[in-house]
Amino acid sequence: MASKRVTSHDVARRAGVSRATVSLVLNRSDAVALSQETRERVRRAAAELGYRPNSAGRMLASGSTETIGLIISDAAILPIDGFIPQVLHGIGQVNRERGLHVLLEGRDSSSGPNPYEALVDTRRIDGLIVLNPRSDDEPLRALIESEFPVVLVGSIRHPKEHSVNFSSRAGISAATRLLVDLGHRRIGMVAFAAPGFVAADARVSAVRRALQTHGLTMPDDAVDYADFSAESGYHATKRLLQRQPDLTAIFAGNDTIAIGVMSAAAALGRRVPGDLSVIGFDDLPFSAWLNPALTTVHIDAVQQGALAAEMLIRLLAGKPVDARQVRLDCELVERKSCAGAP
Repeated sequence: MASKRVTSHDVARRAGVSRATVSLVLNRSDAVALSQETRERVRRAAAELGYRPNSAGRMLASGSTETIGLIISDAAILPIDGFIPQVLHGIGQVNRERGLHVLLEGRDSSSGPNPYEALVDTRRIDGLIVLNPRSDDEPLRALIESEFPVVLVGSIRHPKEHSVNFSSRAGISAATRLLVDLGHRRIGMVAFAAPGFVAADARVSAVRRALQTHGLTMPDDAVDYADFSAESGYHATKRLLQRQPDLTAIFAGNDTIAIGVMSAAAALGRRVPGDLSVIGFDDLPFSAWLNPALTTVHIDAVQQGALAAEMLIRLLAGKPVDARQVRLDCELVERKSCAGAP
């Protein structure tokens, strides 16, 4: 025989309060001032009885979907990029703790239909996180200007954006100094995406600035562009080394691309680090286990995702945020993929 379903009446009797109080507490309503002791008593009674409030009723009462949207700027990235799972873990962790759901959508291309209308206009979500936004995403700019709650993991440099990004300058400066101290003067780069992705463009610019402080330059033909995957990094590196065979070091736009760089070097008969030094970016979990172990710029992608989720939750609650645009630090991790210039 099936056990009797626990109701809000049962919780009210156990807690010694009215059913209305149970509803107010479990629906997280502040419409009536209740003491913290009363709220704790109701939550404890609900937990002891195994009561779960009806989500549809809760949404009707609050006008909230209890769901945030998460848009990946290019759906093709999902199966090939090692950085995204780290960010998703941070976002999911925070939302699980707050009892919120995450609705994941991937945008097929920057020229496709507006990916935000179906989520925002139909009220399927309360707020939105956008990962790896493009600077030319006009619908996203319009959404930011409409003041809908949206947080970027990355940046499009909009003055009104809420975003969590990394300041890569210090890490890239340290990486450049390492290469220069090892005697490298002919240094190239394989960006992780085509021009237009702000993070990819920013890393290329940061490498150029860092080289200039040492009196070095990185001409346009010493840069090639991958398309997020290790395979694309492989082909970009082969193109780059065919144009610039005298390069002795390559910055990879991220650690996934670095796998392709190292594989291309091997295919061309160039030893890493004996003939070609390689530096990555992200410090993904596999980086220390490559052969050779990858020297890379460490960033905390899980923290970035968690901070973006916490910022969005504060916006949804109408609470102030400490800063619209948060920039996290990163640092160089030296391993075995760099050596003296041949």
